[in-house]
Amino acid sequence: MDRHALAAASRDGHLALRRVERHQRILELLASGPLTARALAERLGVSTRTVERDVERLRDAGLPFSTRPGRGGGIAFTPTRRSVPVVLDATEIGAVVSALAVVGTTSSAATASATAKLVAALGETREGDRAREPGGVR
Repeated sequence: MDRHALAAASRDGHLALRRVERHQRILELLASGPLTARALAERLGVSTRTVERDVERLRDAGLPFSTRPGRGGGIAFTPTRRSVPVVLDATEIGAVVSALAVVGTTSSAATASATAKLVAALGETREGDRAREPGGVR
């Protein structure tokens, strides 16, 4: 098990959830342009070191970031494309929606949009399917 997996496994679930929420907020804040670690920390109510660790975790997960030290520098989320076609099977979509549900599928505009797109990709739910759901949710 790598050091990040061990660290995640040793953390309380509530702390992990707060980290996931913070990671999502970092991505949203950086969507409009680069910010310093200090500016991110102030907006998130955490230390600059926490921001630096969060960005490192996101980078380790494969998300593209660039950092520039010094005056006028900062952290930037640098995807090469804004919209990327992705092919997922139904089980993979379910896994992503399940993970989003932990954070709250409406906790931010990005999570609400992603959830809606993923669910729509599965096809429309028939009215009969809803009636068979636990509790007959309509």
